[in-house]
Amino acid sequence: MEKYRTSSFVCLKIVSIILVSFASLNNCNGQESNHFTESKTLYETISRLDSVLFNAFNTRNLDTIKTLFSNDLEFYHDLGGLTRYNQNMDSFKRTFESDRKLRGACFWKFKVYPIKDFGAVEIGIHRFYSTEKGQKEQLSSEAKFIHLWHKMDGKWKISRIISFGHQEYL
Repeated sequence: MEKYRTSSFVCLKIVSIILVSFASLNNCNGQESNHFTESKTLYETISRLDSVLFNAFNTRNLDTIKTLFSNDLEFYHDLGGLTRYNQNMDSFKRTFESDRKLRGACFWKFKVYPIKDFGAVEIGIHRFYSTEKGQKEQLSSEAKFIHLWHKMDGKWKISRIISFGHQEYL
């Protein structure tokens, strides 16, 4: 019962942060915005981890990607529904084996907020670019995202992802 209350409290806190933060996303123009982070160190940590994640994605490094997600990962995608850790690792593997090259980048200077006794929530916009064999790279999609980072035993892992508001350009 106590676990349920703690989980509910964390969810309510995250929802309130998200509502305030996404009000400013409508003004997103790729310019750096204030991130309103309570802790500069926390922001720098999550920023570094976000860079590690995208570097691993862009270099097709599945081993590194596996270390950044918790085994109980839940990924909520507005177009694809709910997927879990193994489904996502299989999807990364198929993507990396494809002739089509994808590159991801953070388009909007994301915001980071602490979640007491749990970790942090990261909110922003990602863009993805694709390169078909023999073609030039093109912007392929953009989406808003929420990453819930859980700090366990001194290690940060993404435990929940919400990806929504997808715009496809190809």
